[in-house]
Order: sequence, then structure tokens, then C-alpha cells
Amino acid sequence: MFRRLAPSAAALLVLALSPVVAIGAQSSTGATTAFTGATLIDGTDRAPITNATLLVRDGRVVAAGASARVTIPAGAARVSLAGKVIMPGIINSHGHASSAGDLATYAAYGVTTLYSLGGEPADVFAARESQRTAQRSGAPLSPLVARVFVAGPVLTPTTPDEARAQVAGVAAQQVDVAKIRVDDNLGLGPKMTPEVYRAVINEAHARKLRLAAHMYYFADAVDLLNSGADFMAHSVRDVEVNDAFAASLRAKNVCYTPTLMREVSTFVYESTPAFFTDSLFLAHANKAWMATLQQPERMEATRTNAAAQQYKKQLPVAMRNLKRLSDAGVRIAMGTDTGPMGRFQGYFELMELEMMVEAGMTPRAVLAAATRDAARCMQIDREFGTLEPGKWADFVVLTASPLENISNVRKQHSVWIGGKRVGG
Repeated sequence: MFRRLAPSAAALLVLALSPVVAIGAQSSTGATTAFTGATLIDGTDRAPITNATLLVRDGRVVAAGASARVTIPAGAARVSLAGKVIMPGIINSHGHASSAGDLATYAAYGVTTLYSLGGEPADVFAARESQRTAQRSGAPLSPLVARVFVAGPVLTPTTPDEARAQVAGVAAQQVDVAKIRVDDNLGLGPKMTPEVYRAVINEAHARKLRLAAHMYYFADAVDLLNSGADFMAHSVRDVEVNDAFAASLRAKNVCYTPTLMREVSTFVYESTPAFFTDSLFLAHANKAWMATLQQPERMEATRTNAAAQQYKKQLPVAMRNLKRLSDAGVRIAMGTDTGPMGRFQGYFELMELEMMVEAGMTPRAVLAAATRDAARCMQIDREFGTLEPGKWADFVVLTASPLENISNVRKQHSVWIGGKRVGG
């Protein structure tokens, strides 16, 4: 399940008293690289460190702190990042990889880890297995793309027996999470019944699988939570949530992902969006999607589509709910639902961060949601999410601080996965 015990008070005290964090900086003979001179945002609650050194050996962080306090071993390679800003790689808790090639697109924009919540083909499963093999051996990823976790087919049973059989099917695929949809598409189709989704949840838990729930309506979100769902994979969009829901999410340690850009994607193509002229977007955009989305008849269909206009109307509700839950102490995991046509992978994640700030979260809280907290929510924080000793050295180098202006996440100098430069 998406639940994890908090670190001990003693462990937190050790971190708080450590001016530089390091493990065995001079005791190993592995390939070592020192990234020097940057301001380091390590993803923890510590303040940014100016003139920092990030020491990486065999793809993992060895030390991270003020350069004056980090000893660089003789023979280590050095990469000067003077004047730059280092932050942990972005983690998307809800996207979709329709092919292994999508993982390169995510990585190109600084999304170094993806939880793909359904519909992955065989080559994405193969990419995951290749990555697992590399991580176990300590070898660099090849190819150098976003790390991926998979859900397999989205479960669509109509009876409890089908529910148990479908869970058994994805369990046999050794998925990282199971996924259901509890939604009637604004009244246009049937919705999974409580009897059926409770059977899915119970069977998933019996097989040690976590359960991510797609939902739209507040009433469904409440019942899914009470029924044991482990992850709220979208915003509540029909009405505003209440304090009791926030308290229940906290008590059950269940995370919530906003996917605001999913809503934007439903209506933004009623005209040519401004981002279609952004050079950062164009660097990796799917040109076939762009051509299709700009067809006049398609734009007109979007303008007159009742569902698209309803999603546009409800986006402010989703944003207010994000703000309320974040303020209430609910753990937020950045997610976008990118992958389907028109939801541009990598670039939409950067826009999602900006929208989360627009909703009222602080830049620091948003960065946490896209790094440390996303890792905690997906239970991968022993390996990812912060730049601390022992974790993989997945990070983004920026030319300006996102803590000063969240849009600075667009000002990317380079992306590094396991200490290796993407595209370098």
C-alpha cells in the first residue's frame, strides 16, 4: 500500500545536525564525479546550499553539501556548475508510457522517474526489467531514459469474480501498482460499482499490491478512501472537498495527485495554444499530434464539446481543492496523466508545477510534491526523491532557482540520471 512509517526522531536529529551529508567519501574505488559550484536544492527541508559540491560514485550520491566541507577524492572527475542550480529529478506519480520511446521524452524535460498508471505495451515492461537489472548491478541505465514503474492494464471488471481474476492477471505481470477507473465520464457511461471496486481493492491487498484509483466525484473519492484505496490518482472536480476528507487522507496516509494539466488538455485545443510556439516545447513535441490538434474542424469540435467545456468549468474547483488539501497537511504527489494524445509528456509536467503554484501552493511545496513527496507516496523514497547519500544521483541543473520563481524549472541546463548526462 501507499503507506510508510515516518523516520525516527533520532534519524531526523542526525540529519538536522549534519552540515554536510556523506557516506564513505574516500573509502571506495568506484568511478567518482564531483559536481561543483552550484546552489544545491537537495529536496529535503534544508535550505539551499550555495557553492555546493555533489559527489557521485557509481551513479549514487556519496556526499552533498558546502564545497568547503566535501572532500573530493584524488582522481575524481570534476564538472563545474558555477552559477547553476541543482534540484532532484522530477518524479511523475501519474503519467502514461505508450512506448519505450516516451521515456526519452520525459527525461529530456527533467522527468527522471515515471509511474505509468496503465496501458503499457511490452516494450515498456521490457524497459522496466532492463532498468531493474541495471540498478541491481549498479550499472548505468542504457538507454539513459526516465526510470519507469508500471500498472499494466487498467482494471475494468463488472463483477466481484471478474475483479479477483483481473487482479490476479496484473499480479502475474508483477506490476508495481494496480489501477481502476471509477468514473461515468460526466454521465456518458457506466461507473464501476462499490461492490466491484471493493473486491478489486481487497484482492489487490491480499496479493500485496497497492491500488491507485481514478475518480472524479467527491462522493466516490470518499468511499474509495474508506474502502482502502491507496492513492487518489486525480483531483476531486465536481464539488469542493471538506475538512473531514482531508483529515481522513492524513489519518490513512493516502496521497493525492492533482493532474491539473489533464483538465487543461480537454479544452485548450479549441484554439492554437500559446505553448505551441515555445522553443522548449518544440524541441521534443510530437509533431503529428500538433498537426491533428490544429485541424480547424477539431478545434471547432472542442469549442462545442459539452464535456470539454464542463472540464474547463470545473478546473478552478480542482485547483481550490488542491490548495485546501495541501494547506491541511495532505501529502501531494505531482501527477499529470500525460501520455494520451494531446497530453505532451515532459513539457506538461513543467506546466503542472506552474499550475500548482497558481492554485496557491508555494514553490517549495510544489518542488517537494514533484520530488521527495512523490517518491514517498510511491514508496520509492529509499532510492529516489532527494539528493542524499546512498540514493541515485538523478537531478536537473537549472540556470535560475525554481524557489524564486517556479517557471525557472523551464530554464534547464542539463538533466542527469545516475550521474550521467541525458543526451550528453
